[in-house]
Amino acid sequence: MEQEAYRHVPYDIEVEQALLGAVLVDNQALERVSAVLKGEHFYDPLHQRLYEAMSGTMERGGMVITPLTLHAAMKADPGLQEVGGHAYLAGLAQAAPAYANVRDYARILHDLFVRRSLIHLGEDIVNTAYEAPIENPPQAQIEEAEKALYRIAETSRYGEGPIEFSESLRRTVESAEKAQARGGKISGVPSGFADLDSLLGGLQPSDLIIIAGRPGMGKTSLATNMAFYAARTYSQDFADGVETPRGCPVLFFSLEMAAQQLSARILSEQTEIEMWKIRNGKFSESEWENFVHKMQDLSNLPLYIDDTGGISIAQIAARARRLKREKKIGMVIIDHIQLVAPSRRVENRVQEITEISKNLKVLAKELDVPVIALSQLSRSVDSRDDKRPVLSDLRESGSIEQDADVVMFVYREAYYLKTRKPAEDDPEFTKWAEKMEKVGMLADVLVEKHRHGATTRIELFFDDRFTRFKDLAAS
Repeated sequence: MEQEAYRHVPYDIEVEQALLGAVLVDNQALERVSAVLKGEHFYDPLHQRLYEAMSGTMERGGMVITPLTLHAAMKADPGLQEVGGHAYLAGLAQAAPAYANVRDYARILHDLFVRRSLIHLGEDIVNTAYEAPIENPPQAQIEEAEKALYRIAETSRYGEGPIEFSESLRRTVESAEKAQARGGKISGVPSGFADLDSLLGGLQPSDLIIIAGRPGMGKTSLATNMAFYAARTYSQDFADGVETPRGCPVLFFSLEMAAQQLSARILSEQTEIEMWKIRNGKFSESEWENFVHKMQDLSNLPLYIDDTGGISIAQIAARARRLKREKKIGMVIIDHIQLVAPSRRVENRVQEITEISKNLKVLAKELDVPVIALSQLSRSVDSRDDKRPVLSDLRESGSIEQDADVVMFVYREAYYLKTRKPAEDDPEFTKWAEKMEKVGMLADVLVEKHRHGATTRIELFFDDRFTRFKDLAAS
């Protein structure tokens, strides 16, 4: 048998005809597939137009879709005239299967559409690689290809583009039901801190959450504690067969600290072995046993750490999309935003940070997960008598304040008190020591912006020996 000279793109005209015929026989069939099937999923242009005309008729209501009414609506269509007009539509209805499973037909057509999309994407990748100008580097092409691939992977999601208010309400009720199913009062990802979760309702999907502060305040520790809690509670609930697990798998971009250092922090917190002992390997026998046991216990935690230095915002987005697809991540953390490289050259650093923060907000909405971005603050905070950060301290950092849904500052008075320690024979030493005793292990989380509710100050316990934040009630 002579081999075909070329391959055809995948399509199935007979399935397209069967589905259209089934709708002409039973209009309710359209209701069963309209959520997943669109006109563009048909290969034949005439069939695309017929399906869209049927969908339009159904949406307007009041008219039954029959070969006669459909022909009346499309009698000026040259493609329909060419194949026989009313006779073609009548033939579709007559040839419709007696017991049509339209959902199966819709799935077949959708899958064929995805395969065609992959073929077109592959052709575009090849052509771009051959023809791309020298100023368009391969890495940019890879990022664009990953972005396009993610869009194809998401084509089956219902509701892309404008959605009706009734659909929005349905999703709100669904979110509340999930919160109720968890046996708690929060709808988002739990942070592990009761007062913070009560205020925010958990870390909400599609929110950009900024955790900001001066160096040494504990931003990374707070984010690491949140990441660990979310991953651990998800793992525990999943293992227990809970239908709606709390928490989620987490992707952590550690741009300042190596993955092993971040892991060491988590182990220090969980084993209560101080960081200097872990770094130097100075364990007692019981501490070593505890260390190894806890390491084995946590080895399957769904926490993914990417410590690539100098990573761009486009690379972060591409890797997050891939992990969302492959590992079902439910939260992304970036430590920290000032170390992210822009995807394109801009005039100054403020514009770069603006581009990065805007793209992080877009990513949060696209993946429908909370994105937590850590941010440094300017040195002007240290020059003030009152060193508690305020929103204006972010204004030199592009549009972070405007793009964020939640802005929280980490502030530890003890950090500044340590730098002003008087000599022990100084009359002020006693007053200083009393103050240190009072605030030495306290931290304030100042929620200064909350797009969905109130702002407040939340007190936490902080143990810098183990880089651990805890609720005051649990300390």
